[in-house]
Amino acid sequence: MNRHVFPLLTELLELFPCVAVVGVRQCGKTTLLRQLLPGWRVFDLEKGSDFHSIAHDPDLFLRLHPNQVALDEAQRLPALFPALRVAIDADRATPGRFVITGSSSPEIVRSISESLAGRVAIIELAPFSLAEAYELPPSGFFASLTNGQPKPADLLEFPLRTRPREILDYWLRGGYPEPWLRKTERFSRLWMGNYLKTYLERDIRQLFPSLSQEKYRLFLHMLASLSGTIINHSDVARALGVSQPTVRDYFGIAHGTFVWRHLPAWFRNAGKRVVKHPKGYLRDSGLLRSLLHIPDEDAFLAHPRLGASWESMVTETLLRGLGAAGIASEAFHYRSSGGAEVDLVLEGDFGLLPVEIKYAQSIAPRSLRPLRDFMAEHGCPLG
Repeated sequence: MNRHVFPLLTELLELFPCVAVVGVRQCGKTTLLRQLLPGWRVFDLEKGSDFHSIAHDPDLFLRLHPNQVALDEAQRLPALFPALRVAIDADRATPGRFVITGSSSPEIVRSISESLAGRVAIIELAPFSLAEAYELPPSGFFASLTNGQPKPADLLEFPLRTRPREILDYWLRGGYPEPWLRKTERFSRLWMGNYLKTYLERDIRQLFPSLSQEKYRLFLHMLASLSGTIINHSDVARALGVSQPTVRDYFGIAHGTFVWRHLPAWFRNAGKRVVKHPKGYLRDSGLLRSLLHIPDEDAFLAHPRLGASWESMVTETLLRGLGAAGIASEAFHYRSSGGAEVDLVLEGDFGLLPVEIKYAQSIAPRSLRPLRDFMAEHGCPLG
């Protein structure tokens, strides 16, 4: 299944000596590597023979393999990053020499920023977007943002390309590729349960051996109830029976392993009273459904977290589309002390774009007042 980010990967390989593809485990990074042009060699650092051939002497390995080398799950070997810096600097002018991937590790981003700053372009690969799941091309909406902020009339030219039934199925299943390839409800539930077990017992245990596995397990299930809400770290700390610094570390781990999306509050006017607590959500709706133990569609559509789940799914769809198009942006939420709220505020070269998200077939005009007020206050031509 084609990934919308592949053209961006090939473009960056023409500009940078190294490209890093990071993302949650099982989102399709290894499959993406197999789509590279002929002549590329892929080494998997989770494969014993590949790991030992590189770990024995990373500098020598990169001298023997100086071009068109892809290193999968690079976070397994921290010593690789200084060696990559030396190898890149030996022939800095030649682009498209290395691709590295990493999953479920905040350390890989830190290692890249410390050792490879200015030498590497970073792509974040997420599970399937709605369009990718149904093998549709990218929406023209994202292309319109590359030329600056579109006009309201431009948006009317982008028709809805999926039926309500398809949107609901995607919302229930989530975007992880494997359940989409099998397409059975039974497999999807079993796969998600085993995925969570692997994430906790393999990734988290290996990356953070001193972490309390039981406390983090409880925290992960708590995230399902917190998804789409304003986060108060002290309340979470009391519920878990741990300190606030520990809870902040837990949120950092969940965000750094691409399971949770941290959404800071947007504020620019120091004199205006706004809620400054962050918001957050589980990044995959199928993962959220699994953690909430929702058995079927009827139970899902009657669940009290339905609206928050819809909001997070739509937000993640927008951010995945922006990332695949290579459009740099930052995402925030906005809430005034009086309760006026804008679900998503996007900021980038296209300007400031507030987004209101509602799960309904029709919208009362008065419900859009916070969006209109935000646009008027901040001079936004479009919301």
